[in-house]
Amino acid sequence: MGRAVVAIVGRPNVGKSTLFNRLVGERRAIVEDLPGTTRDRLYGTAEWNSREFSVVDTGGLDLPKGEMATAVRRQAEAAIEEADIVLFLVDAQSGLIPVDHEVADRLRRTRKPIVLVANKADSWRGEAQAGEFYALGLGEVHAISALAGHGTGDLLDAIVRVLPLEPETEPESKEARIAIVGRPNVGKSSFLNALAGEERAVVSEEPGTTRDTLDTTIVHGDRTVRLVDTAGIRRRGRIEQGIEQYALLRTVHALERADVAILLIDAAQGIAAQDTHIAGYAIEAGVGVVLAVNKWDAVEHGEEETAQMRALIAREFHFASWMGHRFVSAKTGRNVVATLEDALRIVDVRAQRIATSDLHRLLIEAIAAHPPPSDRGRQVRFRHVTQARAATPTFVFFVDRPEGVHFSYRRYLENQIRQRFEFDGTPIRIELRGSRD
Repeated sequence: MGRAVVAIVGRPNVGKSTLFNRLVGERRAIVEDLPGTTRDRLYGTAEWNSREFSVVDTGGLDLPKGEMATAVRRQAEAAIEEADIVLFLVDAQSGLIPVDHEVADRLRRTRKPIVLVANKADSWRGEAQAGEFYALGLGEVHAISALAGHGTGDLLDAIVRVLPLEPETEPESKEARIAIVGRPNVGKSSFLNALAGEERAVVSEEPGTTRDTLDTTIVHGDRTVRLVDTAGIRRRGRIEQGIEQYALLRTVHALERADVAILLIDAAQGIAAQDTHIAGYAIEAGVGVVLAVNKWDAVEHGEEETAQMRALIAREFHFASWMGHRFVSAKTGRNVVATLEDALRIVDVRAQRIATSDLHRLLIEAIAAHPPPSDRGRQVRFRHVTQARAATPTFVFFVDRPEGVHFSYRRYLENQIRQRFEFDGTPIRIELRGSRD
């Protein structure tokens, strides 16, 4: 039911971003063209010993001098509340400082697994210095060098040991799981209330399956819809007030448990960088997306303004040209239900299975129309294609040399699938395997 979320916390300059890049680096190239996946990337997927988990860098909190201790404490509060596992990163070179004790005191009082990591232990002297962090009372100290990669394998082993157990069989659920996401103050709470009020059939508010949150379950027609992590929308969290990075943890957890995300943006403010980043996070999580341009009642929206907004959406969300959009008003109820119905259609689209014979025919025709480029003078041969059983539509192509397939040809194959079959509103994944796999 979604990947576990591992949050990295620590004061500025201890190497949070370096460790984040080390943990998720193996997968970065796959989505390197998405917003938020390079310099500004805060969220990614790591895999170790066949276990996947999401990693969140709660960094970017280099606040004015004098505010560091407060910022790090609030960062830890966010991680405790929202993450499944907390990586507390300290600096072996600079040693223990008072703020480390303060954060450790708070972490000791939580029931969540805490992994204490002493970074910058680049030599035997650094590893020896890391020993002083046992005084924090958080158990084993994992001495690493995130920059050089020393000790990160043992750290990953430690993380996997405390990951929540995977259920032997995932129960088949007919519920559609939908997340309402967006940056602060775009109207998520109003949109949620408009949805629940419009339906007039709130069945229950139940504990979420992964942590202490509430989901809202509604009935729409003959469909049961679980709006995931609505407590995160309704609760004006003291920990995320004014600091957008804290809201990211909440967004990630909601996305990991959803089939489709309704991404709200503010029509009056236009499209901000964080809007495109959240869309990138949804694609990384492999969920469908429908864009809801909220507060449409508060702006001029004649034909010219509507055309300008459509052009802006096409330009800013060019990496998700398959994503549909609605102009909505949570205040008046305009298109709120229509947006929900779009999301439910995407749930159905994601569940469809394409016959292997149809995929094989597509592959033959695609190669005939546009053969794959050779790799250093050697021809690349595709042998077979099939659809894998996965929540995100995933197509596995068997090819003699997967490493020789150019990324542009991957994109070509994805476009061919989209043109032939209906996969609007959802990312699809292309996997390349050796023909002997």
